[in-house]
Amino acid sequence: MTDREELIELVNKLFIYTDEKNWEKLKGEVFESFVFLDMTSLGGKAEKMQSKAICDMWDEGFKGIDSINHLGGNYLVNASGDEASVFAYATATHFKESAKNGKTREFVGTYDLKMKKGENGWRINHFTYTLKYLNGNVDLS
Repeated sequence: MTDREELIELVNKLFIYTDEKNWEKLKGEVFESFVFLDMTSLGGKAEKMQSKAICDMWDEGFKGIDSINHLGGNYLVNASGDEASVFAYATATHFKESAKNGKTREFVGTYDLKMKKGENGWRINHFTYTLKYLNGNVDLS
């Protein structure tokens, strides 16, 4: 595979492993040990975190959600040597069967990811998510 193909595959793994709540594969195949995480468009602060802490936070945030589905595309890939970046559009739909005010909510936004290539291949070390809009039953009540 070319670097471009490997980088797009890495972003697809980010989305698929998150949807599957497969935190071990996310930590082992997608993230570096530490990742600068910026999801301030959803609240909170931007900070460098251990990949385990990110996975634990997401696992807690997805409790009670029956299904998650990310769809990504419009990839803009830039690779030079052992560093790269990928910009992508993506939607994330969350489904909760027991919700009374609509069973879904949808996050629409962009991802700006930075990667480094090491002995185990490409890994994400910088993750910025920018929310464009949120639609549906926001609190899945």
